[in-house]
Amino acid sequence: MDNVSGVLIRFKDQFLTFTNVPGIKIGVIDIIEILIISVLFYHILLWIKTTRAWNLFKGLIIILLFVLVAALFQMDTILWLAEKLFNIGLVALVVIFQPELRNALENIGGKTFLGDFFNTGRGEIEKFSDKTIDELVRACFAMGRVKTGALIVMEDEINLGEYIRTGIDVDAILTSQLLINIFEKNTPLHDGAVIVRGNRVVSATCYLPLSDSLSLSKDLGTRHRAAVGVSEVSDSLTIIVSEETGSVSTAYKGQIEHDIDADHLRTQLKLLQNRHREPGKFELIKRRFKNGKEASKNLHK
Repeated sequence: MDNVSGVLIRFKDQFLTFTNVPGIKIGVIDIIEILIISVLFYHILLWIKTTRAWNLFKGLIIILLFVLVAALFQMDTILWLAEKLFNIGLVALVVIFQPELRNALENIGGKTFLGDFFNTGRGEIEKFSDKTIDELVRACFAMGRVKTGALIVMEDEINLGEYIRTGIDVDAILTSQLLINIFEKNTPLHDGAVIVRGNRVVSATCYLPLSDSLSLSKDLGTRHRAAVGVSEVSDSLTIIVSEETGSVSTAYKGQIEHDIDADHLRTQLKLLQNRHREPGKFELIKRRFKNGKEASKNLHK
């Protein structure tokens, strides 16, 4: 207890010394304001990281670095172009990311916003289990044998909320029977994509963006182009069952693999399942504090 009291007294003395520096006046309101801005900025970055805006954000950082270099070396032409394009760029960003911005504003008005606000990160996002992998593989190849077309998107870190909203809510535990029933011909939910989050089918009949890649074969149908399209704008893995041939294919990061077998599909799902997710910084601090407390308890036993 004496050690703790000594640390608190030293912290208080250092804080008072800092706030009494001539020319620097920091009050309680200033500290609260800094904390609010820091938390807001942190959660804005978290929101950006879970949308398609993350890659754009990294691209903007690179462009800003080029502009900084141009300013250091007095490259007037580049600086003039950057100044003229800045206002246009802001308007373009609002237009391009209108769905994400709308979703963010809806979350602010939602009942769970305050709870989400004080959440220090996404933490350990639920991954799908081995049982879900078995059910997926069983369903895909069962549908392939009878040439039932299917399109299944496995969500990863990038949130697919804008595509989930285009479909019909299902929110059910994923089973092979459920998937087969959804994609059965002439059923209300068979047209479109199914989106899977964790161990649950969250939505069916979802619309996905079609790929404009010129490298894709002209023989590919809409289902395959949609699978490649969503893989280009997210880190999801999409499984396609061809209605014409019954073959199973996968699309990931803009690349498509045709006619894979059950073992290869299982391997791809395992890789997605085991992809490393970094916990938030506050989560790391919390874990270290907890581990430190446990170590201290064991030491005094």
